[in-house]
Amino acid sequence: MSKKSMAFFQGRYLPLDEANVSIATHALNYGTGCFEGLRAYYNADERRGYVFRMADHYERLLDSCRILRISIPHTVQDLCDITLEVMRQNHFHEDAYIRPLAFKAEPVIKVTLEDIEDAFGLFALPFGEYLPLKGIRVVTSAWRRIDDNAIPARAKVTGSYINTALAVSDAHAAGFDDCIFLNPDGHVSEGSAANLFMVRGDELITPPITDNLLEGITRHSLMVLARDRDIKVVERHIDRSELYVADEVFLAGTGVQVVPIVEIDGRRVGEGQEGVMTQSLKAAYLMATHGRDDRHVDWVTAVEPA
Repeated sequence: MSKKSMAFFQGRYLPLDEANVSIATHALNYGTGCFEGLRAYYNADERRGYVFRMADHYERLLDSCRILRISIPHTVQDLCDITLEVMRQNHFHEDAYIRPLAFKAEPVIKVTLEDIEDAFGLFALPFGEYLPLKGIRVVTSAWRRIDDNAIPARAKVTGSYINTALAVSDAHAAGFDDCIFLNPDGHVSEGSAANLFMVRGDELITPPITDNLLEGITRHSLMVLARDRDIKVVERHIDRSELYVADEVFLAGTGVQVVPIVEIDGRRVGEGQEGVMTQSLKAAYLMATHGRDDRHVDWVTAVEPA
């Protein structure tokens, strides 16, 4: 990340390396923040970027703020305007990742969410593949997905991502690319930081949002794109062993995009390569994110030159 990158912090546009906080900041000490992750896709033919489902991400950010009792002086439209201005000031001619962050900002030693000053910042950086798009090997994690009654999975809480970090680090140490979480009931929840889909026969199956998973925007997008193609979409519990006999399995999220899983717990998935449905949905998703799907032009917002 370049120190020359421009960011937005506490009401000002400023160089990223000037958007600093104290080591005594409440959120740094206790994880009392929430965030979003958005992607902007550069359309080389049109020589401009498109931010994908921007308003939906900010609706979810404000929901996370509500859960954490964080108050920021910005509406969804304000946040969209700030995002587009940061993108313009950074002059990206490539795909980018956008990170808005709302957090408890006071330097106070007190474990609570009440009567503590809040802050908001946003930065963006060039961003390519988070995981290999051609296929990954995963393991079922010994760490369970945090239960909603402990830390809400539908909120992107900064502190909750230690759950992900522990699981991913163990998976990497064992030689895998990523991992799959089970929830406290033993059902499949999601990947380390992405939603999960399974294909059996002609059905696209994904766990329900009540199985302690993020209400993913990419997840929703793929369900819509699947139904556009007359693919039956089913939300239901998935057992771990069912993944072993699935025809296809893939992860989906803003960061990972659409990534096929070719091996789970040492067992080959399907033919051991990206499946037909996964490939079709990935192509449809990338068409939509680049503003090339006339049915879903409302999903993208162009970054116009300054």
